[in-house]
Amino acid sequence: MPAAAKHNNPRTASRATRRLQLIDATMKCIARKGMSSTTLGDVAREAGLSQGIVNLHFESKDNLLNETLRHLADEYRRRFDKTLSRAGPHPADQLHALMELDFKPSICDRQKLALWFAFWGEVKSRPAYRKICDEFDQYYDEVVEGLCTAIIAEGEYPHVSASAAANALTSMTNGLWLSCLVSPQSWDRREAMDAVMSYLKSVFPKHFNQRGYRANRTQ
Repeated sequence: MPAAAKHNNPRTASRATRRLQLIDATMKCIARKGMSSTTLGDVAREAGLSQGIVNLHFESKDNLLNETLRHLADEYRRRFDKTLSRAGPHPADQLHALMELDFKPSICDRQKLALWFAFWGEVKSRPAYRKICDEFDQYYDEVVEGLCTAIIAEGEYPHVSASAAANALTSMTNGLWLSCLVSPQSWDRREAMDAVMSYLKSVFPKHFNQRGYRANRTQ
C-alpha cells in the first residue's frame, strides 16, 4: 500500500489514536490510584469510552499495563536519542545534555515518575515488566558508561572507573526522582541539576566546573 494511502486510512489512524488514548488514561489512573487498584473500568471511564473498547484493543489488564510500560520506555528512549544527537560530538557535552534531560519537566513529571516507580516495584514478580525495564536500563547504562569512558580517555583520569561513575549518576538521578515524587514542596530542579554537576566536577574536573558547565574542547 502506498505511504499516502496508508496514512489516510481512517481505520488505521483510529486504532493507533484509540490505543494512545487508552494508554494515556491508564497512566493517569495508575498515577492517581496505584497499579493494583486500577481496573479496566477505571481506564474506560477516564478515557470516556466503554470497557468493551478497552477489551477490544488490549484484551486484558496485563496486556494494557505491558503496553503502557512499553510506551513510557519508548517515549523516554526517543527523547534520549534526540538529546544525544543534538548535543554535538563531545562526550562531555553529551553527558551534560542527558543529565539535563532527566530533570526537564517533560521527563521529571510527578505523574510519569509515579508510573516508573509503580512498574519498578513490580519487576521482581512480573517477567514482562522486568524484560522491558532491563532493555531500558541496559541501553541507558551502556550509553552513559560509554560517555564516561570517552571522557576518562580524553581527560586522562587514571583513577576513575567509568562503570562506577555511570552507576553513581544513575543512582543520583533515581534518588532525585524519588525526592521529586515524595517531597514536591521542597524539591527544586535547579538544585537537583546542581547536585549532579557537583559530582561531575569532582570526578571530571578538566571537563566540568562549579559555575554551570564547560566542556573541554581538546580533541
